[in-house]
Amino acid sequence: MKYIKDFKEGDRVFDIYLCKYKQAAVTKNGKPYENVILQDKTGTIDAKVWEPNNPGIGEYSTLDYIEVYGEVNNFQGTLQVSVKRIRVCREGEYRAEEYLPVSSKNIDEMFRELLGLIKSIENPFLRKLLESFFVNDGDFAKAFRNSSAAKTVHHGFVGGLLEHTLSVAKLCDYYCGAYPVLKRDLLLTAAMCHDIGKTREISPFPENDYTDDGQLLGHIVMGSQMVAEKAKEIEGFPHGLLAQVQHCILAHHGKYEYGSPKIPALIEALALNYADDTDAKLETFKEILDNNKENQGWFGYNRLFESNLRATRE
Repeated sequence: MKYIKDFKEGDRVFDIYLCKYKQAAVTKNGKPYENVILQDKTGTIDAKVWEPNNPGIGEYSTLDYIEVYGEVNNFQGTLQVSVKRIRVCREGEYRAEEYLPVSSKNIDEMFRELLGLIKSIENPFLRKLLESFFVNDGDFAKAFRNSSAAKTVHHGFVGGLLEHTLSVAKLCDYYCGAYPVLKRDLLLTAAMCHDIGKTREISPFPENDYTDDGQLLGHIVMGSQMVAEKAKEIEGFPHGLLAQVQHCILAHHGKYEYGSPKIPALIEALALNYADDTDAKLETFKEILDNNKENQGWFGYNRLFESNLRATRE
């Protein structure tokens, strides 16, 4: 299989890709065509079907796996595929893992490490709360392992939510050693639960898009609700302890303008906010570097970092 990351201008394309997006359009002259985004595990590329009524263009839809015949062109400095033929593929003709972005880290090993952190929690109520999600709820654990941490920006791949959560929890564990004032059980519990709402906010791959509840409520509110639902099933769970866990979740984006319903009022909430922001920003920068390996100069202005970025020179 020829991966999208290896496409060069002039290449002939004849392989199977995921149709990530499809939209009918019309040229300035009134001629119909279709905008398509093709995807494999290495990335995406824009494609154009200039003659959608051609007999060689079979009926296909968004999220179909399609066999594509076409040519890679350069349009205004960006590669795109001019598609001549399309055939929808049957199950068994493709392996889904070839078309989905996946964490470079071992998902099983990361999950075992997360379970190890749960076993280290001494407060019985907080440990039961974590176990109710990650140990006793098989459907949740499966969704959590396979979810992305975002539609775009950072950790937007299978296993991304797990990778991000584990990184945040490990940063918080370090903070607890450096700042003994932090209550470790509370902070690590909040760290492992801070983004659980994303299993409901973002739909599973290959779609990986915002759900209706995700658009209306968002993962922060949903995560707080999910924690409350589980805590209700644990006999004698202290109300004050639940409120502190929920506060950390509700405040983990730090500011109202960043989507946080609350501003950190507990030192653990502040620590979680910084750990979350650190991992998100460093991963975002890493992904920018990974996507610009051939660029030896400046990458251009980035709105998130409010700076013109570049790779560190040897």
